[in-house]
Amino acid sequence: MGRIRDLVQQALMTGYLTVAAEEQLRSLLQSKNDPEDLTAFMTLQQAAMEGVVKQESRELACLQRVSS
Repeated sequence: MGRIRDLVQQALMTGYLTVAAEEQLRSLLQSKNDPEDLTAFMTLQQAAMEGVVKQESRELACLQRVSS
């Protein structure tokens, strides 16, 4: 399993956070992390709020609501 900052870097480069990456982040956040990883996670949160990074889970949820 990678580090939080590696997952964040990938999401920032692609502009997309997959469901698998979100699950990895949840798992990684349950253990002790160094300050660089926590800073990277906060950067990812900000990017998602600003729409710079799209979340696959949100897109799937939206599609599910539309098709219901």
